[in-house]
Amino acid sequence: MNNQSFADRVLTWFDRHGRKDLPWQQSPEPYSVWISEIMLQQTQVAAVIPYYQRFMARFPDIQTLAGASLDAVLATWSGLGYYARARNLHRAAQIIVRQDGFPDTLEALIKLPGIGRSTAGAILSIAFNDSHAILDGNVKRVLSRFYAVPGWPGKNRVARELWRLSADCTPNSRAADYTQAIMDLGATVCLRSKPLCQRCPLHDQCRARQEQRIDELPGRKPGKAMPSKRCVFLLLRDVPGKRILLEKRPATGIWGGLWSFPEHGNIDAALSWCLASDYPVLEQRTLAPRRHTFSHYHLDYTALVVDTENPRDFVMESNRAVWYKVDNVDTLGVPVPVRQILQTLSYNEDDND
Repeated sequence: MNNQSFADRVLTWFDRHGRKDLPWQQSPEPYSVWISEIMLQQTQVAAVIPYYQRFMARFPDIQTLAGASLDAVLATWSGLGYYARARNLHRAAQIIVRQDGFPDTLEALIKLPGIGRSTAGAILSIAFNDSHAILDGNVKRVLSRFYAVPGWPGKNRVARELWRLSADCTPNSRAADYTQAIMDLGATVCLRSKPLCQRCPLHDQCRARQEQRIDELPGRKPGKAMPSKRCVFLLLRDVPGKRILLEKRPATGIWGGLWSFPEHGNIDAALSWCLASDYPVLEQRTLAPRRHTFSHYHLDYTALVVDTENPRDFVMESNRAVWYKVDNVDTLGVPVPVRQILQTLSYNEDDND
């Protein structure tokens, strides 16, 4: 099968069976395409849809996004994960509004925070109908199987070969449709496990299928044990004032820019900190331990709930801790574990009423 036939088959399949009702497909402008492509990085379509709709309702254009506070952006993003994406969107929006229009070249796009070669190619193809190769996870899977490319795509050698194949297969015409089609094929048919081969327009010439190597392609990342870390979240409550103490995390790193509970190495350290900070411990209890998994380690955490009263409105040395009304926490960007702890606490309190 030549490259033109590959593209023709994929486009014919897309015309008949591809998804065309996704929210970001209804108005393929550069801004909306950019937002959707960033959200879809490492996140499935079903999870992205409600977040995309809320985000676009809150920030309908790039000027609104650029002029918003980072807290507002992170609050709207909260729960979607990989928060560096939201920070990069905010920074990039501020850069773009200072420029003369949305960038329309590969070179200009990849200079922006959070935009790599594949994301830039998708934006140019879908929003500008300009033919560019892409190589997201779905496309890697389709190409790895069809051409039986051995090895883990994270290796430079394998990635170079897949980029070459992607460029060769990308047609000059119908760039927007082809880009969405090849991603859709990987997302809905050429699945990671139990692919629907009989529905695939390429199945009769797929080398992985012919060689019975579907399960081994694309190659897996070399395995290694996932490390784990432990911490205690201090949920310090001003009971009369119905407030909790939250600390803003540094701008970079895990949960960068989000509001979280102060972290301590153990329960004794957390209680000692309360006493040293003149917060009387009226009552204390611990919630059931939980685990939150990041891409590169597990976080095993325990929430220590400490009730105090009449706390002084002091700010910690880092100038990053503030007492917040419990009812106002939803306006902040907080990590999933923090939100889950607050919800669990709320449910428990309701049960005790």
